[in-house]
Amino acid sequence: MFDIDIFSYSFFQNALIGIILVSIASALIGTYVVCRRMVFVTGGITHASFGGLGLGFYAGLSPAVTAGIFAIASALGVEWLSTRQHVREDSAIGVVWALGMALGTIFIFLTPGYVPELSSFLFGNILTISAADLLAFAIYLVVLLAVMVLFFRPIRSCAFDPNFARTQGLPVGAINLMMTVLTSVCIVLTIRLIGIMLLMSLFTMPQMIAELRTRRLLPLMLWSVVISLVCSLGGVFLSIALSVPVSATIVLLLIICYALARIWVRLSTICNKNHHSAL
Repeated sequence: MFDIDIFSYSFFQNALIGIILVSIASALIGTYVVCRRMVFVTGGITHASFGGLGLGFYAGLSPAVTAGIFAIASALGVEWLSTRQHVREDSAIGVVWALGMALGTIFIFLTPGYVPELSSFLFGNILTISAADLLAFAIYLVVLLAVMVLFFRPIRSCAFDPNFARTQGLPVGAINLMMTVLTSVCIVLTIRLIGIMLLMSLFTMPQMIAELRTRRLLPLMLWSVVISLVCSLGGVFLSIALSVPVSATIVLLLIICYALARIWVRLSTICNKNHHSAL
């Protein structure tokens, strides 16, 4: 059963605000990721940040800060290897992915005692979000929205056709680097809410559902935001009612929505064909 009194608790209020901020930011940045076919890159950055988490726990530093450093460094490393060292991008991603996971495992093993916070970073726990976390994500979201508004046309061109954008004199490399860094920061800020293991769903599933309706960048972003908000908030309430993990519930709800959307599109196509045949 869902207890309405839970709305009076500050930790739940923070969790709701946090999931709203995360849903909007991940939907916006995820749209660029999907359009640029950077999902595998994002996965590499996500898992490479595990090395930063391990270093933070081992050295007694903030795991979020060290994970952020690792995430940005891995993104820059992939860009450097693929553009300057002529290494295939998927191979470069595999290198930083494996390196991050290996370093994280070693640092966690060397850390004295048990690391209780590790499960939050791996599987997520939105109920532990603090006011400082909310402030950091709010600042990030403002920066992200400002970038999207100021550079929307170049971002759109680079997202759909980078080769054509180069012929138009657009700084494709600089835009890709900027968006990759923004993606890295979003990943790090989101890790504690959703977790490394389930993070990719918020960067891909809303966009996959939205793509069934539109292929234009701005409508795709707006639909992704709506879908992400509905599924994330629905997942929070459903998880509390069923007493199951929040992050896993959100992912399952997104997958169910995608399956239903595919079925709806298929049925609509069949109905339209039958209608035209009858005419």
